[in-house]
Amino acid sequence: MVTPTRNVLRSVLATVLALGLTVQGQPAFAQSEPLSLIRDTEIEDILQADATPLYAAAGLNAKAIHILLIGSKDLNAFAGPGTMAVYTGLILESKDANQLQGVMAHEIGHLAGGHSARSGDMTTAGLKPFLLTMGLGVLAALAGNTEAGAVLAGNASFFGTLGALGYSREQESRADQAGLTYLESSGLSGRGLVDFFDNFRYQEVFEEARRYPYFRSHPLSSDRIEALKVRAEKLPHFETPLDPKQEAAHRIMKAKLQGFINPTLAIVKCTDKDQDFPTRYACAIAQYQLKEPDKALKLVDGLLIDQPNNPYLWELKGQILFEFGRAAEAEAPQRKSVTLKPDAPLLRVNLGQTLIALPSNAKVDEGIAELKKSLVQDEENSAAWRLLAEAYDHRGLDGLARYATAEYNFQEGNKRQALIFAMRARDLLPKGSPEWRRSIDIVLASNPDKGTLKDVTSDSRRDKPS
Repeated sequence: MVTPTRNVLRSVLATVLALGLTVQGQPAFAQSEPLSLIRDTEIEDILQADATPLYAAAGLNAKAIHILLIGSKDLNAFAGPGTMAVYTGLILESKDANQLQGVMAHEIGHLAGGHSARSGDMTTAGLKPFLLTMGLGVLAALAGNTEAGAVLAGNASFFGTLGALGYSREQESRADQAGLTYLESSGLSGRGLVDFFDNFRYQEVFEEARRYPYFRSHPLSSDRIEALKVRAEKLPHFETPLDPKQEAAHRIMKAKLQGFINPTLAIVKCTDKDQDFPTRYACAIAQYQLKEPDKALKLVDGLLIDQPNNPYLWELKGQILFEFGRAAEAEAPQRKSVTLKPDAPLLRVNLGQTLIALPSNAKVDEGIAELKKSLVQDEENSAAWRLLAEAYDHRGLDGLARYATAEYNFQEGNKRQALIFAMRARDLLPKGSPEWRRSIDIVLASNPDKGTLKDVTSDSRRDKPS
């Protein structure tokens, strides 16, 4: 849960709270409400674990596909080249992990079949502008900037193309059958996929405007559902029970989203006796969202007694403390979260953010080191670049501060500002240093005018060894 100045799920989810869901800075598509992209390490890991065996079964490279978590109450999902998006509404509506995996398998069927890329409707709507818009929006969102991501994604061509993200009934049937094959090859039951579509069979008779967005772009038919059911029931793994670990993770994911998105609803269950871990987790997050930090911290401490090595609980504790003006106290739990999960760049951004807020040059320097480590793993995170610029400025490192600001703007698609700050950085940084060279790269990639282009290219050539 990380954001430039605050926790991602918190501010991301906070922004959307007004819409019935919360989240800071991210793209989305609902035709009925603004959307956002949520960044959260725990949920991203759960979704990735659900999808990875299905990618393998489809012969796809999991590392080449970004899973986006979109904040919206709408029941929806979509897939396009290199991208699969899952809406929070779909997760909350899914009865179990198998149903969500079923929908993922279906979407992967579209990906593997190249349906989006070959769709005539997509061509008519303009696939190229869509991918460009999505690329910029996703870039900003992945960087943790909620507003920029939403603005970039929320334009007319984006929404227009979303309307064209539709599949023919033939493509739907092919994706169904491919999805079943991937589930079976992964040792998973196809029951969830069948149940999901069967539960919404009634959508077939609704006029298009009344259907969930998912069923507007993925048309249902009773014949298709029956064909899916007949084949699924014959497969060897149809009766395979749910994986307890996957099911536990799915319940935690739903509880976490509920706590952030619907805190007043989540809080109702907090008085129940014999609460399980997901319910207590949701209650802690709900208290945090409702601006009751002491109550939230008490609940988190209780959870930590049961799970002392859970990095996400330490992350949550640190984030609560930080957001409520207790940065010095936030340092220890943030460190603990990074120690327990050192491969999570978002957790390092949280720690770096906390360290650079402390009144100590040594802490600021350590915060800079943490932010740089996070960028090695996730170089497109503009939140980290912005924080790094602040830290460099605090330490009087003007050239590096301007370089980091150039990176921040570049990652957000603001090429004009990226070029301006990269030029300033070039004049202040040691010639030939990695940051100096990267500043020139940013200038060259930011549509420089002829004079600027001539200046930087000649400067760059002079720097090359003879």
